[in-house]
Amino acid sequence: MSLIAFIALAAWIHLAFFRDGFWRMTERLTEAPEPERWPAVVAVIPARDEAASIAQVIEAHMTSDYPGDFSLVLVDDSSTDGTADLARAAAEGKARPLEIIAAPDLAEGWTGKLWAMHHGLQKAAEINRDADYRLLTDADIVFSSDTLRRLVAKSEREKLSLASLMARLDVKGSWASLLIPSFVYFFQKLYPFPRVNDANDNTAAAAGGCMLVRADALNAIGGVETIKGDIIDDCALARKIKDLSPSTKIWLGLADDEVRSLRDNEAVSSVWNMVARTAYAQLGHSAAILLATLVGLALVYLAPPLIAFTFAAHHEGLALLFSLLAWGLMAYTFWPTLKLYDQEPWQAMLLPVSAALYAAMTFTSAWRHWRGKGGQWKGRSY
Repeated sequence: MSLIAFIALAAWIHLAFFRDGFWRMTERLTEAPEPERWPAVVAVIPARDEAASIAQVIEAHMTSDYPGDFSLVLVDDSSTDGTADLARAAAEGKARPLEIIAAPDLAEGWTGKLWAMHHGLQKAAEINRDADYRLLTDADIVFSSDTLRRLVAKSEREKLSLASLMARLDVKGSWASLLIPSFVYFFQKLYPFPRVNDANDNTAAAAGGCMLVRADALNAIGGVETIKGDIIDDCALARKIKDLSPSTKIWLGLADDEVRSLRDNEAVSSVWNMVARTAYAQLGHSAAILLATLVGLALVYLAPPLIAFTFAAHHEGLALLFSLLAWGLMAYTFWPTLKLYDQEPWQAMLLPVSAALYAAMTFTSAWRHWRGKGGQWKGRSY
């Protein structure tokens, strides 16, 4: 028992002090000096049955204070709920131009989002072939009026090929408040943002809801066709771009209110399906890595509280001490993420509960893959 507790404590000492401070939440969008010339930007928005959010999303883009040329392409991916009509109505009479196109029938080997994005990028090139940037975003992501301006200023100042913000997610309801902050925490642990933002480190990641990409970098990797079958398309794109040259720089940060997701996470099924869609793909569809991951989650997250709660049964004082220290470090590193999402400090002690649920979601992801129903999203399986 003491050995298990010690291993868990050692793991948390490593995570807290030797994982680039992933939990400190330091990577945020700050102000940068204005460039001499504001480059042109074309946004590409794939949309499939997004009637609940598309009007608000388009209206937000239309009120952007970006000083340069900014236009939008919405790709309607076989929506059946009037998404395109709602978007058109939201843009009517506004200053920013919006082009709405229909995605062709899904081609073999492509995921639906990337297929729509591919055609949106082709349309973007027709609209403004000389535009310096493409803004790749989603139909449920709302930008603040100054977000694009600040992102472009930062990209121009720091010569970034990709700048991405992880949107602030919805935490309404008890399930969302339990699971969403831990989702953000786990993502940071998997892809420490300081490593992503270090040109000398090969760690690459992005958040698909907000990716500002240089057009020349996108062309250099051969467009999204080179990642056409990747379910985790944002991180795949970031990896391709960062690998272009040793000097290529990308940046990933956390949004406060600059970028917000409108997707409702109140039902546990919403988060469950989001994770189950990609978790097994993240593990390379390897049963061995899945087993190691589940064992690791149990050892690092579940063992400390279980050993502490069962002290009356094992009476091992050293095991109790190690487990409490591990649990305390776990909660300490989780607190900054909870603070970002306006949650209470005591919720940091519930991270083991979230970890157990995410372990179940990961197994669900593998189970669906084994049954030929992996990567389910919007009525499609990949």
